[in-house]
Amino acid sequence: MSVKPSRRTSRALVTCGATVALAGSTLLAPGTSTAAGGGIVAPPDKIVIEIATVNGSGCPAGTAAVAVSPDNTAFTVTYSNYLAQVGVGSKPTDFRKNCQLNLVVHVPHGFTYAVASADYRGYAHLERGASAIQKASYYFQGSPDTAARQHPFNGPFDNNWQATDQTDWGQLVWAPCGVKRNFNINTELRVNAGTSDTAKTNSFIAMDSTDGDIRTVYRLAWRECPDRRG
Repeated sequence: MSVKPSRRTSRALVTCGATVALAGSTLLAPGTSTAAGGGIVAPPDKIVIEIATVNGSGCPAGTAAVAVSPDNTAFTVTYSNYLAQVGVGSKPTDFRKNCQLNLVVHVPHGFTYAVASADYRGYAHLERGASAIQKASYYFQGSPDTAARQHPFNGPFDNNWQATDQTDWGQLVWAPCGVKRNFNINTELRVNAGTSDTAKTNSFIAMDSTDGDIRTVYRLAWRECPDRRG
């Protein structure tokens, strides 16, 4: 039987998530749609995002869902069972949990999009000598371009955690224009026992809650495709 976060931990986790920020107006490139105030404008038509497949020990069947914001600038992935741990109460395979989402994104004609930055949050309890790592990568099906980041955490630690990924405009991985390509999101949580005493203690890192769901919000940067006609 695995060890779940305490009630105090769970309440903290309910307020956590991962937010991918919309690129600011200072990052605009030629051909990017802008508003009068200089911000990036989402396409006027609705975008629809569907889960094609969801695989991984961190997101068993039925524990991940996707919803699109009303203004088409973001989508939310909701996780309800994402916890990596070592030590008392854990299984040998619990030290690493991952989730791969394969999304079908229906984008309005003439537009393309990219993920600009990400603020990941969760809760971790790491004994002295233990460590953890959070990873995330984003890529389009059939494309060699991958945006990947990772963040380490070291024990002793018993608190909310936050990790920020930032991608410059010139390094954004854009969806191919005029071609439908599924979007893949790979995330991973990993715990290393190190010198901690796994016979007496438990260390974990989580985007998980026994009281509710953790939501990961991905905000999109948009630009017009070269063949866009007004």
